Amino acid sequence: MNAQHGNLVVDLKASEGGLKRWVTRYKPKQYRCRRCGSTLDLDGYVARCGRSFKYGWTLHGWVAYATVALRLTNEATVDAFGDLFGIPVRSAVVSLLRHQAAAHYRVTYEALLSSLRAGRVVHADETWARLKRSAKRVYVWVFANPETVVYLYSPTREADNVRDTLAGFQGVLVSDFYAAYDCVDCPQQKCLVHLVRDLNDDLLKNPFDEELKQIARSLASLMQGVVETIDRYGLKRHHLHKHKADVNRLYGQTLAPAFGSAVARHYQHRFLKYRTKLFTFLDHDGVPWNNNNAENAVKRFVTRRKVMRGTGAFTEQGLRDCLVLLSIYQTLRYRGANFWEFLRSGETDIEAFTTKRR
Repeated sequence: MNAQHGNLVVDLKASEGGLKRWVTRYKPKQYRCRRCGSTLDLDGYVARCGRSFKYGWTLHGWVAYATVALRLTNEATVDAFGDLFGIPVRSAVVSLLRHQAAAHYRVTYEALLSSLRAGRVVHADETWARLKRSAKRVYVWVFANPETVVYLYSPTREADNVRDTLAGFQGVLVSDFYAAYDCVDCPQQKCLVHLVRDLNDDLLKNPFDEELKQIARSLASLMQGVVETIDRYGLKRHHLHKHKADVNRLYGQTLAPAFGSAVARHYQHRFLKYRTKLFTFLDHDGVPWNNNNAENAVKRFVTRRKVMRGTGAFTEQGLRDCLVLLSIYQTLRYRGANFWEFLRSGETDIEAFTTKRR
């Protein structure tokens, strides 16, 4: 197999028992010129020009699957190729195959991003990552709805990343209280789980603050009624809208007095600042009051970051490629579709792929 790599395409072939190595040798015909009698060396031509086609598509797909679904590092993937398939490759080759797979699915990635912008709700969150030979953190942003996830690389945590990504979005943005999300010109729902967590943390630090306790009790009572309605009817504006009266009561009674406690005044200011963004979900269908969708998607990246922490950080290109593939993987999971089957199919349209399998 090492004598004339240019004539060979090394690939994997699926069978009922799994995968096996599959090598195809290309042997072109020889042609002789009738005028001069010269022979055209097509075999040498294939050997020179065929190097970019040395590895077949199923093998590319397996590298993508190993990286994203199995969370294998380059070194572990190299070992797997040798141990399972008898295919000797280098770590640089694994990176190249993953990059080529990500390039193939770039059109899929852009389509997912377009579908998010056209949707009725987007959840957003962000986390950090580390690049090789750099002490500086970079960032991975997550934009998601119940059916689609897009992971985005950025060297910074600036608000421009959110504004540019969600340009033209007219639905409801669900996020935490990071100020960068406020730059998006659309209705917003702040994650009430974050607010409740902060309240609970401050109650533990200030167990005798009666004013803070009153704020917490009022919010808990309001949300108990909301959750009961959601459990019974779902996220339906028709049924949730009745809780607007409870919200007005919270602001008109609990949050109206002048507080003596500094921490209670802090929450009073916070509730007033975000008054138009804390209970937006009461006015819309299908908008949750928490950001669990994006937070769960972030965890998918964090698990891969932990693997890389022990073996060396990402390169910038490697991180970009991984995020393209992870976006497709997580989107297919949300839609109950098989990532490996999608990779094997060569399809780039997730909608078309999932429709065929219904």
